[in-house]
Amino acid sequence: MRHTGVRAVVHVFVAASFLVAACGQTTQPPGAQPQATSAAEAQPAAGGGGSLVFFANQFKPVEEQGKMQDIILKDAPVKADFIPEDPGPFNDRLNAEEKAGKLTVSLIGALHGDMDPFVKSGYLEDLTALVQKLGDRGFAPAFTDLAHLGTKDKTYYVPWMQATYVLAINKKAMQYLPQGADVNALTYAQLKDWGAAMQKATGKRLLGFPAGPKGLLHRFFQGYLYPSYTGSAGVVAFKTPEAAAMWNDFKDTWQYVNPQSTNYEFMQEPLASEEVWVAWDHVARLINVARDRPNDFVLVPSPAGPKGRGFMPVLAGLAIPKGAPNRAGAEQLIDYLTQPKQQANTAANLAFFPVTSAPVPAELNPGIKLESDAVQKQAAAKDALVSLLPIGLGAKGGDFNTVYLDTFQRIIIKNEEVQAVLDAQAKTLQGIMDESKAGCWAPDPPSDGPCKVK
Repeated sequence: MRHTGVRAVVHVFVAASFLVAACGQTTQPPGAQPQATSAAEAQPAAGGGGSLVFFANQFKPVEEQGKMQDIILKDAPVKADFIPEDPGPFNDRLNAEEKAGKLTVSLIGALHGDMDPFVKSGYLEDLTALVQKLGDRGFAPAFTDLAHLGTKDKTYYVPWMQATYVLAINKKAMQYLPQGADVNALTYAQLKDWGAAMQKATGKRLLGFPAGPKGLLHRFFQGYLYPSYTGSAGVVAFKTPEAAAMWNDFKDTWQYVNPQSTNYEFMQEPLASEEVWVAWDHVARLINVARDRPNDFVLVPSPAGPKGRGFMPVLAGLAIPKGAPNRAGAEQLIDYLTQPKQQANTAANLAFFPVTSAPVPAELNPGIKLESDAVQKQAAAKDALVSLLPIGLGAKGGDFNTVYLDTFQRIIIKNEEVQAVLDAQAKTLQGIMDESKAGCWAPDPPSDGPCKVK
């Protein structure tokens, strides 16, 4: 998954890892500089077409860049010069072009959180009419809502692709599923009962979480457990009674979690060895077992709590900068990239999954099909509650994550009193929000200033 400053690491599913530290990233050859298309060269032909610069902060590694240019964009109706860049230079170029009023870029591809500064600066076109025109694509409503970026009646990007976290289940566990439970619509209470039933039948603790030093357990609290119980992405409602109830419930569940979870980093490994039968993790860290043993596993949406089915997507969108030299061509390219064939091709080749109702053909890879179905079901769930990281954490992102991991250690591992821990950790969290001046984001209300911990 890629969040800001994070790369993916698995190539059949994610050619590098989302929400994981940059790893094995390939850069352009020394001395190679992207050649920008001039505004004159990018002028559209009548009715669109022509050529344009497609500037993105995704797919910079040479292999990914080649797949974008040679596979995804091969049959595009517009000749697109795909230029990927790291977030810093990406932002610098767009800001410089807009301020100078001399744009070469006609189409932007970036993560949701990366769009916000450009909206606040007034640099992006309103694409409401285009989204309405593409209504037959079946965009997940949760994503089109996010594309408003805090406004009521404007849409600043068209959803492009996504990745997220799901549950992977060994089919051996299915016989112990609680009576009446729907595996595609589980609750956290049912997950606990499932763990208890498996332990009773086998004598083993068969639930698993990535709680090791390089695991992504902090995302579980921030984007899944907190919003599902409190309706907050883990800041505004950090120490509320609902949060305390959540931690107590998770403590009850932990008695059925494999104690080796504190060493697990990629859950595909203990799933493959059958140390655990049911595990939560990022799709990039589950792909190997899904790919290698597709007949032995199912992948399903994360569970729901009292407030809904909280989940954290890595959502990328397509936007058009104001003054784009080929707006008509950019709209044609957005149309093309959101068609079922290109959505499926992007999943198969670049491991970002559809944001539309487009199916991923099973023959491309059964493991990718398993993950794609789970990702789409989660985004389309009636009780889906999208959670995003606060905007503007910057260098404090690591400290922000540590608050949740320390809270987990103190409450779950060391068995300290829940409310006392939350009260103490809330002070640390508020200090981080104040110092970084990070604003809240979904499902917490947008804010130009620091979130206020309650």
